[in-house]
Amino acid sequence: MMMFILNCLLLLPFLIFCTLESLLKLFIPKKRKSVTGEIVLITGAGHGIGRQTAYEFAKLKCKLILWDINKHGIEETAEECRRLGAKAHAFVVDCSKREDIYSSAKKTTKAFLPAMMKNNHGHIVTVSSAAGHTTVPFLMAYCSSKFAAVGFHRALTDELAALKSTGVKTSCLCPNFINTGFIKNPSTALGPILEPEEVVDKLIKGILTDQNMIFIPSSISFLTALERILPEHFMAVLKQKININFDAVVGYKNKG
Repeated sequence: MMMFILNCLLLLPFLIFCTLESLLKLFIPKKRKSVTGEIVLITGAGHGIGRQTAYEFAKLKCKLILWDINKHGIEETAEECRRLGAKAHAFVVDCSKREDIYSSAKKTTKAFLPAMMKNNHGHIVTVSSAAGHTTVPFLMAYCSSKFAAVGFHRALTDELAALKSTGVKTSCLCPNFINTGFIKNPSTALGPILEPEEVVDKLIKGILTDQNMIFIPSSISFLTALERILPEHFMAVLKQKININFDAVVGYKNKG
């Protein structure tokens, strides 16, 4: 134990260096990487955030592989991407069925992570939520799934680092409420409800600058850090001040 404490103390100069480096990056914009000609696979591309993301990558002249369970929606997305000047291939895929994923993979990229690791090149984006970092009453199942997505992202990031796959980047999207209709009448003191176009704009920026965790708005990052260091009683009061509201069904009664 004493040896561990001593080793931690020896890391203090490195901690100071990393802190100064992070502060410096706030004032020096990171150069965006080029993705022209890159193969981009987007799941859920037939609607919402997935569709808007496809449009933005189409503008960057990527080769798009578009998956969605909705045949009409995915074909509409692919048609618009082609109009924007990109090569787009649409596939009807149910991502809840392993056989659908493997079947479509053979038609397109043949392999995902193993091929990326072999080439030491690629970028994996996990879509989560601010609810993947903090809990919200009456969204237990949703929060649980988003916590799982964040856990997957962090574990994958650490495994790639351990395997020295430095060319395979990872990002995790964690936005506040988005105006997609999934959650009815949401509101919060953190700011206005996000529009899909705003979220996708920040997502693309995060991907092109290899941002590991993409919080929207960025203030969520500060709040998640506070939750780890502040007393539970204080955080309970702070969450009340944040004032998250939406139409939820509790039992058989609607609660506002």
